[in-house]
Amino acid sequence: MKLVVYNARECDPKKCTAMRLHRFGKIQMVFQSQGLPGNAILLDPFAERALSGEDAEIARKQGLVALDCSWKQIEQISRIRARMVPRALPYLVAANPTYYGRPTTLSTAEALAAALFILGDEARAKEILNIFKWGPTFLDLNREPLEAYVHAKDSTEVVALQHQFMSQER
Repeated sequence: MKLVVYNARECDPKKCTAMRLHRFGKIQMVFQSQGLPGNAILLDPFAERALSGEDAEIARKQGLVALDCSWKQIEQISRIRARMVPRALPYLVAANPTYYGRPTTLSTAEALAAALFILGDEARAKEILNIFKWGPTFLDLNREPLEAYVHAKDSTEVVALQHQFMSQER
């Protein structure tokens, strides 16, 4: 499965998890939207449907795309969404040092690893996370929800499971 990250050049390259993944040869990095594969799964926090195992075939054929840009700018990327299959990641907790323990505020590396896990490629998710000291902690923190999400039959089931995990946090 091809992993592509659109980098809007908005973060510190020394702290950017996408840049590190790129340096290690784990992803393809593009700096212009024209370089993104069409009809790929786009990890989009505003998508109407959650990522689920039923998206695995599209991701294998077309690729998986993450956006590495500021949340303040993300809504301006609508032209990218129009050419792709947008999917939101379900509820997960960050393990990266900047946002540790904060729900839904994942680094690009965490988002890609979570997507890979949900799409059935746990080995590749671990491979990506092992580049970071804190990476394995992400899987430890989210083991129960990730295991549930990977076994969900579709987006609707993922959303129902997500609500269960969210209510446990309160």
